[in-house]
Amino acid sequence: MQKTFFAVLLITMPCFQSQAQVKWVNVDSLFGPLPASVHVFKTTDLLDGKPNIAYYVEADLNDKQLDFTADTTYKRRLTPAQFFEKNGKPLLVVNTTFFSFATNQNLNVVIKNGKLVSYNIHSLAGKGKDTLTYRHPFGSAIGINKKRQVDIAWLYTDSSLRYPYARQAPIKAVRDSFPGFSKTTAEKAILQSLDSNARVRFSFPAWKMRTAVGGGPVLLQNGEIKVANNEELKFAGKAIDDKHPRTAMGYAKDNKLIILVVEGRHTGVAEGASLTQLAQLFKDLGCREALNLDGGGSSCMLVNGKETNKVSDATGQRPVPAVFIIRGKN
Repeated sequence: MQKTFFAVLLITMPCFQSQAQVKWVNVDSLFGPLPASVHVFKTTDLLDGKPNIAYYVEADLNDKQLDFTADTTYKRRLTPAQFFEKNGKPLLVVNTTFFSFATNQNLNVVIKNGKLVSYNIHSLAGKGKDTLTYRHPFGSAIGINKKRQVDIAWLYTDSSLRYPYARQAPIKAVRDSFPGFSKTTAEKAILQSLDSNARVRFSFPAWKMRTAVGGGPVLLQNGEIKVANNEELKFAGKAIDDKHPRTAMGYAKDNKLIILVVEGRHTGVAEGASLTQLAQLFKDLGCREALNLDGGGSSCMLVNGKETNKVSDATGQRPVPAVFIIRGKN
């Protein structure tokens, strides 16, 4: 009996180790001066046995002296440092949306000062045997409303609509032979995916946010790790297990906003995180929901203009079309 117990213990030990919480150290002094409602934390603890460097900023949404906003460009990209200068040297600047290198176009929603200025890409053309078919995913985003409440939702957006329309649960991508995807078609597709009881309670309300940025997939739902990659079609195959530099945002029950970056692609120093590992970091921080944003060479967070993570591109900060910003009100 003792030998059996010992064998079971050996088998289960790695599982516990992979879920061990990293220790975060307050490094406010490296990025000051900071408001009392904003803090910066760093960890260099191993992530599942691999070298790791990560930072997160915690900001109190209840502090009325903080302004949470976004900025974007048109047909061009700027580095986070350039956004920092353009926006009057705010407290925090961090990359957000995925984008096209060919057109510099945002591929996700951006809401600035209550106005929808960028839209989700809802139609993906099929390839190979799926040529002439299209898949229509609902992209996710994190938003802050006028009451400073945070929400992560799956959205339908269109340039003809004033607001995005939101669901609070992931929606399976629609597949058909039409390149367009209207709000009416989206509603019908959602209804068809629901059982009769859920149809009675069906709701697809306008998502009225003052500030929002999109990305995906969602990492954490109701405090539990539930990566919505299969619904959002962000990464193919087992790519969610690949380790890369990461940028992500979430929020905790006490109305604290968490902006987190994981350094990566620095062999032997910082090797990055998988999406599941990223989700675990947010869960360990007590977050209710969390959202992955563009990562890789785009991952860069500035606090008072100073880089937290070391960017992975050898040429330095990568130009991006959109950033999330926190600034102090004068």
